[in-house]
Amino acid sequence: MGSADVFRAGLAGDRRADVALSPPGGLMDVLAVAAVVLDSQGRIVLWSPQAEQLLGYTAQEALGQYAAQLLVADEHFDLVLSLFQQVMESGQGWEGVFRVRHKDGSTRLLEWRNMRLQDDLGGYYALGLATDQATLRRVERDLALSVRLVDQSPIGLAVLGSDLRYVAVNPALERIGGLPADDLVGRSIRETLPFGDADSLEASMHEVLASGAPVLDRHVVGRVLADPVGERAWSVSMYRLEDPGGRVLGLAVSVVDVTDRHRAATEAERARRRLALVADASVRIGTTLDLEQTARELADVAVPELADVAAVDVLDSVLAGPDGRPNRADDGPMLIRALAVAAAYPTVAVEAADRPGELARYDAGRLVTQCVNTARPVTIPRLGEQDLRDVARDSRAAGILAEAGVHSYMAVPLIARGEVLGALDLKRARNPDPFTEDDVLLATEFAARAAVCIDNARWYRQQRETALTLQRSMLPETPEHLVGLEVASRYQPARANSEVGGDWFDIIPLDRERTALVVGDVMGSGINAATAMGRLRTATQTLARLALDPAVVLRHLDEITAGLDPYIATCMYAVYDPHRAQCCIANAGHLPPVLVRSGCAPRLLDLPTGTPLGVGGVALRSVTVGIDPGDVLVLYTDGLVETRDQDIDVRLDMLLGLLQTPDATLGQTCDRLLHALRRPDASDDVALLLARVTGS
Repeated sequence: MGSADVFRAGLAGDRRADVALSPPGGLMDVLAVAAVVLDSQGRIVLWSPQAEQLLGYTAQEALGQYAAQLLVADEHFDLVLSLFQQVMESGQGWEGVFRVRHKDGSTRLLEWRNMRLQDDLGGYYALGLATDQATLRRVERDLALSVRLVDQSPIGLAVLGSDLRYVAVNPALERIGGLPADDLVGRSIRETLPFGDADSLEASMHEVLASGAPVLDRHVVGRVLADPVGERAWSVSMYRLEDPGGRVLGLAVSVVDVTDRHRAATEAERARRRLALVADASVRIGTTLDLEQTARELADVAVPELADVAAVDVLDSVLAGPDGRPNRADDGPMLIRALAVAAAYPTVAVEAADRPGELARYDAGRLVTQCVNTARPVTIPRLGEQDLRDVARDSRAAGILAEAGVHSYMAVPLIARGEVLGALDLKRARNPDPFTEDDVLLATEFAARAAVCIDNARWYRQQRETALTLQRSMLPETPEHLVGLEVASRYQPARANSEVGGDWFDIIPLDRERTALVVGDVMGSGINAATAMGRLRTATQTLARLALDPAVVLRHLDEITAGLDPYIATCMYAVYDPHRAQCCIANAGHLPPVLVRSGCAPRLLDLPTGTPLGVGGVALRSVTVGIDPGDVLVLYTDGLVETRDQDIDVRLDMLLGLLQTPDATLGQTCDRLLHALRRPDASDDVALLLARVTGS
């Protein structure tokens, strides 16, 4: 066997080389490296397929030929022989660029690597490796460009293997992740970027590996190992890597740090939400002048956006002080009245709060007391054991707060017109974030708006109670002895969200055993309306004792009312005479009375309506109606029957229908009418007077 045969056998003999420890790369295919082996005489003894591809000669055409004669131009012949001899004699390799002849007659500029080989018999061969210089330079430029771009790019770049573990990272990714390349290579995404959606991100990576479709600009938020507290944001893109033959190598991942943009967007969204909350609070807080309702509205607005549990407390002196002004020490304990408690979800934490309506003594050491005394917000971002005791009213309440997981606390004062009225008390448990300065600003905005509404509500309550007291003091007591009449009356003020009105009734004993029955309504509300009502009632009592015709009495009242400008009033004035069994009635713009007669359907008395008192210029006329024993005369103000959504005729028919059913007493009839006809949100007061003829 010749030395060439031995060489060939050596190349092919060890079949263990067929065992592939890893898949081949594709760069060799791109370069198309040709291998040519020459014997010691310079004859070609091996010719690779790449050599045929590069130079055009088949193996049959090349083998056995002298390489210099086949491939080298005449002018380079001597140089080539010299280089060949140098390699074969010294064993030192040679590398460089040399132009060779193609089979088609053209020349190709190739990059060569030449070296001496020795077989097991001591024979020498020359191995030449060649590739197209243009192709090699292009690959070198691409590689150099890629390396520079990767190393100097501000974008984090990484190559991950098919097992989704880092193979290589650039310096930018080291900076973004806060870890050096040595700590990243070999690790998975989950191990180096422990953000919340690692599962979905890895699923996307597997999908890119499988489909080849890239994922672009995926927004990812999380925390890195180097900074486990601060939240970061990245824009991540993923591409599948393939060699020129289409074999999947892994993933290329680009990471752009967009934390600043994310924070700006988050802050803008937070600001938008806070503006929306403030706007919502403006609508939801202060819908009524009811103090407790206003406090509940404030607590409801605060949860769940701002806190998990909210409480509204006011100084008891705000509600009970003799001058209506808050009374508090600068640094001592205080009496607090709880008005409202709200929670974002069912929690035992509400048990630690004072129940609405309860009065409690707050020690000077409690945080809410400090808030009220200093008129400044108090914030504890992270509550410790002692802090919980300072928040709660006692040790048991502190234990309840700890059990509920309360971890952050804030109290802001309720300040209106320069006075501290109380405090808004806020706690977080399920919400993991501590209260921040932004939260303090938002809570202060809520408290400022609500405090004005609470202050308005308390002033309104005091004014309303004063007016109601004044009005009740002016309403009559039923006379003990009325000849031929049994009477029952009711007065019901408007609900708490409306002011006291000017409705009244009166029962006035007259001479000759007669009785005057009066029902009136001063248009308007408040203390002034109640005062005007009192003046008209006094004038009516005075005029009634002059034994004047009802129409004449009303004409005098009309003149008096005109002097009470801008007030006007309606009035029904009736005089019952038991000896004549008749009732003389005059009407000044009032709703007609109802006559209920045994065996007959109740009916509205057909009377001249007249004009309201204070208008003047229209004659008023009296009408006499026969009244028999058992008959009931029903006088009332418009608050009993008027509503905004039903026609007055419909409501009057309802009144007549209710009066068809008799009750054991007139008082029961009064109560039944009020219960059936009055609505919970009635905005007007009502006076009701029933008189039954007894005949004795």
